Amino acid sequence: MRRRAVVSTLAAGLAGLPSLPWAQTQSDALPRVAILNPSKQATLDPRNLQNFRKGLAENGLIDGRTVRVSYDFANADAERLRMLCAQLAESDAAVIVTAGPQMVRALLAAGVRKPIVAAIISDPVAGGVVASLARPGGNVTGLSMNDSELEAKRLEILKEAVPGVSRVLVLVEASMKHGDLPQVDSAARALGLEPIVMEASDPMGYEAVLADAVARGANGMAVMASPFFNANRDRLIELALRHRLPSIWEAAIFVRDGGLLSYGPNFPDMYRRAAGYVARILKGAKPADMPVEQPTLFELIVNLKTATALGLSVPPSILARADEVME
Repeated sequence: MRRRAVVSTLAAGLAGLPSLPWAQTQSDALPRVAILNPSKQATLDPRNLQNFRKGLAENGLIDGRTVRVSYDFANADAERLRMLCAQLAESDAAVIVTAGPQMVRALLAAGVRKPIVAAIISDPVAGGVVASLARPGGNVTGLSMNDSELEAKRLEILKEAVPGVSRVLVLVEASMKHGDLPQVDSAARALGLEPIVMEASDPMGYEAVLADAVARGANGMAVMASPFFNANRDRLIELALRHRLPSIWEAAIFVRDGGLLSYGPNFPDMYRRAAGYVARILKGAKPADMPVEQPTLFELIVNLKTATALGLSVPPSILARADEVME
């Protein structure tokens, strides 16, 4: 059995994350690494940037000494994102680090020609942001994940954890442009699940979407990867619990905040590896020649408190494989 970690809370919060004006006081002589995050600062998983700074240090880059790091948060607001991207296009940033296909597309649409490192991005080839994984060919590189395989695996885990699930709400963020929905549909039906695919973009409409899905017989919920769902996860998790929908998510932070299950890449590790790209670019490497890499660490997280609230008993087979079990 793998080691289980019983986690109660992230007491550290955003401890150690510099306030936004802090980076502006650094010497202009140091190369600037601009981090553009889709979320609100308060909803950010602190481990991501903690591990990014760790990765910088592993490559000899110390914030405030050999490099200056600035932080911008889009707050899951499309207009603010456009404004920040326009500012970054004209800024002195040597490298821009972000996560998610929407963020990369927004930077490119704003005319950013500086190197962009995506710490996390789904299928950048299909999304049109790189020519190929082996040779990106433009100013974007980083770490990619195969959404269709991960979404199918999440459905499999949800069905194993909650055998009674028969109709599953597959929640899609409209701007993600998922081209893999046919594969997700096939994976669901192969598991004996009837998928109910629904789009949601405005958080004000989440309640209506979930209520409609439940009215159509949904008794489970799989939320497809989206940085904007991440930014608004508190609302989605609350509604899933209210409608008594066993849920599975893309990352551990969703389960720490009350979701039932998550399965996916270890995002903090991907941020650590993204720092290696930054170091190489600052030494003269070109994103066009830097292959897009895949995640190497994956994690399954279970929240037993949520299972109890839903009246569920998580099977031993799931608990034995879990990397973290929260009680």
